[in-house]
Amino acid sequence: MKRCGWVNEDSLYINYHDHEWGVPVYDDRMLFEYLNLEGAQAGLSWYTILKKRENYRKAFDNFEPEKIITYDEKKIEELLSNEGIVRNRLKINAVITNAKAFFKVVEEFGSFHTYIWSFVDIKPIKNHFQTLDEVPATTEISDRLSKDLKKRGFKFVGSTICYAFMQATGMVNDHIASCYCYSRT
Repeated sequence: MKRCGWVNEDSLYINYHDHEWGVPVYDDRMLFEYLNLEGAQAGLSWYTILKKRENYRKAFDNFEPEKIITYDEKKIEELLSNEGIVRNRLKINAVITNAKAFFKVVEEFGSFHTYIWSFVDIKPIKNHFQTLDEVPATTEISDRLSKDLKKRGFKFVGSTICYAFMQATGMVNDHIASCYCYSRT
């Protein structure tokens, strides 16, 4: 079975590629989780974060924004001592900040997914890349998404992070045309 060239032989990575990456996500909590995990990836590899994802889910109350907005300094210190996640104060604080911004978006748009998916007119963009070298790190849409998220108070949402988020959540299908997952959407 032919897969995208970025997939290593680890079963965790293969499962992520085959069953998650590029599959459209419309669940608000899952979108919030992906956005924050992509932010945690900044300066690291996605594989590093993927291996820690279950630890992140436990540490951050399954990325339930209503729980995260209640985090205090004691909880932040607990997270900073948690070896199962990336112990970076800025990234930890960003999740809390993002939870607060999340609720403002939900209040304005009715749901987080309505807001996020509006950047692609509610329909996944299917690219037709033949090689990994053709896949961009950012696009005009990820630039707009990043700028708007920042304006709304979100942190760790640069254009590269936003494009990776768009790929992960199926807003764009960037499976290489020869990958068996390409025709899924």
